[in-house]
Amino acid sequence: MIKTTDMILDELSEYSAPANKLIRMVKAGTYIPIVRGLYETDPSVPGCYLAGSIYGPSYLSFEFALSRYGLIPEAVYTFTSATYDKKKKKEYHNAFGTYTYRDIPPGAYPAGVLILTEGKYAYQIASAEKAFCDQLYKMPPVHNLGDLRDMIFEDIRMDEEEVASLDKQMIDRIAPLYKCSNLKLVSRLMRKMS
Repeated sequence: MIKTTDMILDELSEYSAPANKLIRMVKAGTYIPIVRGLYETDPSVPGCYLAGSIYGPSYLSFEFALSRYGLIPEAVYTFTSATYDKKKKKEYHNAFGTYTYRDIPPGAYPAGVLILTEGKYAYQIASAEKAFCDQLYKMPPVHNLGDLRDMIFEDIRMDEEEVASLDKQMIDRIAPLYKCSNLKLVSRLMRKMS
């Protein structure tokens, strides 16, 4: 369970020095630091459950989500998340893994985000279509379908059959929200793949 420093200190209020007790509990592994002021009680919790608590608002996307949906062949060991209006990329490291955060346009942020619940944890992750669009947004701009095809299937190494199976109507709704050349071309490419 995720707890803040204030929550823990309140629980330890019967001790004469609650902050010192917290330090000892961290050393003993009772609480695992996530970021300053935030702790986890379960050392075996999957790191993806914590991504939205570390920096937000955010949701898991980009390479992490593409790998999870089987759209890219590589295993991804960094929890990659999308944010908006933060102006710069952020990176955090803790006992659960490495977390990176990068902006997408605010208008594109809420579309296609799912809320998943696993036991006591709820977290946000992009749908496969949204993760695909987020990934194309962060790539260098291309200006024709051939270059876009090369970027998707050679550079990013996405699986062509999996990409063809994505919900084209959802991509048609999401892509214009990014206002970038890669996503202006993607709907045309998806129609050609039908």
